[in-house]
Amino acid sequence: MRLLRRVTGLRIRLVAAFTVVALLASVLASGISYVLLRRVMLQRTQDAVLTQIRNTLAQQIPEQMPPDTELLIADQVQRVLSAPGRTVVAVPVPLDGSAPVPPPGSLDVPVSRDFARRATHGVVFQRIVVKSRPGLEGHPYLLVGARATGYSTTVDEPQRTTPPMVFVSVSLSREAADLRSLTRALVVADAAALLAALLLALLATRGVLRPVRRLGAAARALGDGRLSTRVRVRGHDELADLAHTYNHAAAALERTVTELRAMEAASRRFVADVSHELRTPLTSMIAMTDVLAEEAGDDGGAARLVAEETRRLGGLVEHLIEISRFDAGAAALVLDDVNVAEAVAGTLSARGWPGRVAVEGPADLFVRADPRRLDVIVANLVGNALKHGGPPVTLRFGPERRDEPGVVVTVADRGPGIPDDLLGVVFDRFVKAEAARSRSEGSGLGLSIAKENAVLHGGTLEAANGPDGGAVFTLWLPARHDDEDGDEDGGDGKGGADGSEDGEDA
Repeated sequence: MRLLRRVTGLRIRLVAAFTVVALLASVLASGISYVLLRRVMLQRTQDAVLTQIRNTLAQQIPEQMPPDTELLIADQVQRVLSAPGRTVVAVPVPLDGSAPVPPPGSLDVPVSRDFARRATHGVVFQRIVVKSRPGLEGHPYLLVGARATGYSTTVDEPQRTTPPMVFVSVSLSREAADLRSLTRALVVADAAALLAALLLALLATRGVLRPVRRLGAAARALGDGRLSTRVRVRGHDELADLAHTYNHAAAALERTVTELRAMEAASRRFVADVSHELRTPLTSMIAMTDVLAEEAGDDGGAARLVAEETRRLGGLVEHLIEISRFDAGAAALVLDDVNVAEAVAGTLSARGWPGRVAVEGPADLFVRADPRRLDVIVANLVGNALKHGGPPVTLRFGPERRDEPGVVVTVADRGPGIPDDLLGVVFDRFVKAEAARSRSEGSGLGLSIAKENAVLHGGTLEAANGPDGGAVFTLWLPARHDDEDGDEDGGDGKGGADGSEDGEDA
């Protein structure tokens, strides 16, 4: 993934785009230069040869040739036009006036009859690359055919006063060599331009991506909670504007988060303080209302109601105190080797539930856990199933390995299950299945406390609906725990006694 990100990263794309544009521009310029220079070189050679041939024919062939001077004029024309890399053949015109063709091998390139026929009307030329002649394969030549004009012949014997046709083959090897040298020079120039473009692209992308990297690092630091992170602004371009915008956004976020943290801390302190302040008078009220309810006898319905509601209020206060410990990070574990079967049996027995819950699991399964907090978790899950589910309620436990060895405890019932709209928030605080009721049996904090206790152990607590109906809660705890902290701060054990009485939200 990291290699793919590097290959498709912004730097690679910018460098590739810059380099491709530079390469295309360089190749296009080189191609145009090559075509123009090739045309100029060949045109110059071609014009020089044609001009020389025309001038030679005009100088060596008189307007009225004497009879039988054709061979002499042919020798003079061949001698004047001969030069290194050039072959010249002067061919007499047949008596029938048809186009003459040079003898095979007299020129470096073959002459077709059609070319000879066109040459009877003036000067014609053609560039040819030799393909079949041994030793000359691939060599370029300029073939020129010419016949003098502007002369007159005798009426009785015109063939004796007709000048010969001239065929000239000119080697273009020097021009081809020059073009090859030009091609090599252009290739070298293109390579140098490509290298320069690559270096410039790297420098340009470095200047562009460095601020982007700084912004990315600052954004990651901001996401990690370092809200004071800022980036240094350099220049006055769009990247500088982006850095200004980031700094303003980070400053506003820091102010907002600081205010929210202060408000949250104040709210937690308020809840904790109120809960602690309410605990002492509520303890006295619970004791007194219980006494009044017992003394009232059968006619003390109002007293029993007051006692019941006072106990419920006391349980809510205990739950709020427990939640405040989790929020403040003061909750700690008192770990011990716990026999799961004995712990489950103790939880059910303490609350009078043994006959109402079917328990399945090995008798010799141990887990490293806090016994009180494990009791809170199991009591909340079983109490929730009994109050809001339907019989039969089953509790199964056994070993289960996930990332490491562990123990799984599953509590299932056959009730209506958890509504779909609550399945994702069932462990949130104060969430109840019947939130619209003016009065409910629980506080909506039991499952939240159970979840917090599971996470504190390094485990998980999940909720789902079973395939046959009913809710299924699955607790997984690691078999061993690395944290060996001492007694939790201020724990009094009351949360465990009341954990199952909350009347949960599912």
